[in-house]
Amino acid sequence: MADEEADEAPAVELGEGESVEGAPLARVASRLTWPQETSSILNKEGDAVVRTPAGPQTLEDLLEQVDETYFDTRQTFVNDVLDVIGREPVQTE
Repeated sequence: MADEEADEAPAVELGEGESVEGAPLARVASRLTWPQETSSILNKEGDAVVRTPAGPQTLEDLLEQVDETYFDTRQTFVNDVLDVIGREPVQTE
């Protein structure tokens, strides 16, 4: 029965639009445990490329613009980074 399920079409069809470079900020944040210091985040995920309304940027470049050096929760981290990059939609290519 498992073979029959594998041959079926996917439950969710992917769009045919342009791809977007970088990972969503939420995905990068989910790979970390909290609390975290900025230096620890940079060691673990600093080279991660994040989607932003202005185009893809490394997390290291974004965190240089954040005033906090310690994030007690994932939500604090996400909100502080979103304050830097903005909350506008991410443009496709």
